[in-house]
Amino acid sequence: MRTRTLAPALLLLGSLALTTSCSTGASPNGPVPGGAGSAKTGTDTGSGVDPARIKGIRIVSDNSDDRSCRWAASYPDVPGAGAMTAAMKKDVDARLAGFRGQDGTPAAGCDGSSGASGPDDAELNVSFSFLVASGDVLGVRLTTLDRVSAGDGLDTRTYWYDGRNRTAGSALALIADGSRSDFVTAVQKQLRAEEGADPASLDDPANRTASLDDMAFTADGGLRVDFDRDTVGVAAGGRYTVTLPKATVTPWLSDFGKRVQSQTVNPSVGLDLGAASTPTAATPTHTASGDTTDCAAVKCIALTFDDGPAAPYTATLLTYLAKYDARVTFFTVGQNVVAHPELVRAEARAGHEVGNHSWNHPDLTRLTPAEIRSQLTRTSAAIKAATGKEPTLFRPPYGAINSEVRSLTTLSPVLWDVDTEDWKYPDASRVAQYVISKAGRNEVVLLHDIHPTSVAAVPEILSTLTARGYHFVTVSHLRATM
Repeated sequence: MRTRTLAPALLLLGSLALTTSCSTGASPNGPVPGGAGSAKTGTDTGSGVDPARIKGIRIVSDNSDDRSCRWAASYPDVPGAGAMTAAMKKDVDARLAGFRGQDGTPAAGCDGSSGASGPDDAELNVSFSFLVASGDVLGVRLTTLDRVSAGDGLDTRTYWYDGRNRTAGSALALIADGSRSDFVTAVQKQLRAEEGADPASLDDPANRTASLDDMAFTADGGLRVDFDRDTVGVAAGGRYTVTLPKATVTPWLSDFGKRVQSQTVNPSVGLDLGAASTPTAATPTHTASGDTTDCAAVKCIALTFDDGPAAPYTATLLTYLAKYDARVTFFTVGQNVVAHPELVRAEARAGHEVGNHSWNHPDLTRLTPAEIRSQLTRTSAAIKAATGKEPTLFRPPYGAINSEVRSLTTLSPVLWDVDTEDWKYPDASRVAQYVISKAGRNEVVLLHDIHPTSVAAVPEILSTLTARGYHFVTVSHLRATM
């Protein structure tokens, strides 16, 4: 049995907290790599879609916490839009397989064996934003940042679902078949005014389909077309955007495109994709009073859960924790918080601590100051909106932190002492036994509530360690009472 009284993770938390006292605040609307909106910068233009109002929504997430193989991917699963979810899953799975490798063979992203970047530079991040979710239409943009790829590594693609006809389509589904030639001609005309652009590249049908894969309507009904770097011009020209005004583009729209345009400009009250039912998991209603555990006198341990909240796994976890009166710390991802604020409220109501784990799980040390601020402040704002309280702790994705990240936030960073690697080994028994065998007094344990196998491991962890005299407390409580 180890007898350390202060875990390394808490030593880091305490020392780094001293260096952040002069940091600056920021608007939650700053640039977010992998976020929604502008294809040129990855900034969020704000679609006005509140994912929490989409009944039965589930965010499909899978992340690594290994600095030698950094990846994070998420996309929405909306009831009634199964064909669209399947299309996103297929694309995301292909990207992950290319980055991580498959059948036990590492790829460039995880071993640095090919490409311009080595393993210290490799990172794959796939995130999503809603373009419209109203009436009988749904639009989602997936933004991929692949630091192993050539160029800027940024790829954006839009996915569309027609609830009336129950079909999924690409961006070109917004344009009527008979009008696509006129539409492409108008796009080419605007591109001719851009230095370095090659409008003639759209004459090739195959390149046209691949290049015209990110389109969305503006608030006034115009249509914006975003092109990834090196698709319609020289790489040095960067990314190009063409916007066609409403009066120009409307005659070329398909019936589906006209409905999307209408629902973007004047959204309906709700979304109805014709799903037979949209069941949602019940939100736990557990409540708890203040924790009086004295960690200087008894054995304490801090379980932490990253990357959620996730439906329905987080709700199940809360029920397990309530049975043992265990308190834990949740390090939540902002885009999941806004989709499931009810679960974050339930976490706080049950006496758990809610911390910040960035907006969409990028390596913060690779971002600009504005992007770092945005990742953290947007997430803190979402947590406060859900719970009424600002978080005080954050966990940097992959445990990656440097002096710049520390200087840009007043949040105290928290790492971990025991890494279960539950993202790599989806086996409840293995996860439980690993925690039980490695747990030490006053230590911080890393788990993830986005994995059902990790949640399933919790009852055994709680029962066994409780029998050994452990008390389960939040990170802040552990730090304050040791």
